[in-house]
Amino acid sequence: MEHLTTSDPAVDFPADHAVSMPTYVERAHLVVEDLPMVLAWYQRIMGLAALETSASGAVLGVAGRPLLTLTSAGNAARAPRNAPGLFHVAYLVPDRRELGRWLAHALDDGIRLQGASDHLVSEAIYLSDPEGNGVEVYRDRPRKEWTYHPHGTVEMKTLPLDLQALYDEARQDEWRGLAEGSTIGHIHLQVSHLPQADAFFRDLLRLDLMARYPGASFFATGKYHHHIAANIWNSRGAPKREGRMTGLREYTLRLRDPKNLTAISDRLEEAGIPVRREGDLHSLVDPWGIGLTLAA
Repeated sequence: MEHLTTSDPAVDFPADHAVSMPTYVERAHLVVEDLPMVLAWYQRIMGLAALETSASGAVLGVAGRPLLTLTSAGNAARAPRNAPGLFHVAYLVPDRRELGRWLAHALDDGIRLQGASDHLVSEAIYLSDPEGNGVEVYRDRPRKEWTYHPHGTVEMKTLPLDLQALYDEARQDEWRGLAEGSTIGHIHLQVSHLPQADAFFRDLLRLDLMARYPGASFFATGKYHHHIAANIWNSRGAPKREGRMTGLREYTLRLRDPKNLTAISDRLEEAGIPVRREGDLHSLVDPWGIGLTLAA
């Protein structure tokens, strides 16, 4: 159930889309305490469809594309707020109109939002699921509106987003879930040390460093604004995750060039990080105790 096989999931996306890049986030896996409650929330509020279900888990997605796995375990313990792991999973919708449509649905359902920001490259809305796992829903601005610096990074800021204007522009029709073409655009992690994050994501995984905020680094391929972010805002110096913690168990990065899979795994093992190689799926545990699957 954790690695549902699909055809090339980016074939219908524009060439500059987050999931059209050489490496991108394909899916995430959360461990939860109350599976029925959390599953119902992701279906009702996030508009994800159940693709597979069992007594201990479910796979959810959009238009047959798996994005999120939920599993429960009897010995799971709620992760403390400062533990390394998930800051948020970010769901990318096709355009501003769909972002407004999701906003109208969430507000009409009485959902309490945690924030909303204009990041120059994107417009984003933030909330949490019932067990405190962070969620972002966002749309990208066209790349021609992004500003790149001479050294290759992209200009990003955190400015207020006018939610009333977004709500007023929304299509006023029946909500039927996230629009086809919605994906995971990026995943934002809590880590213990930023230099360690730079070494792991930039030097070993060979993602480009696209931006820095105080206490956070943003990494991507294909000059996207970020596929992965890592911050220490709550988790500076925290010990590694324990295996039975709730929250982010693992996530999957999809690599378009199979040769990169072998090269990355070789570098990881040379750096002392064991990699389990099973065909085109290579799995490991990162320096903070978060599972990562590299798929070609």
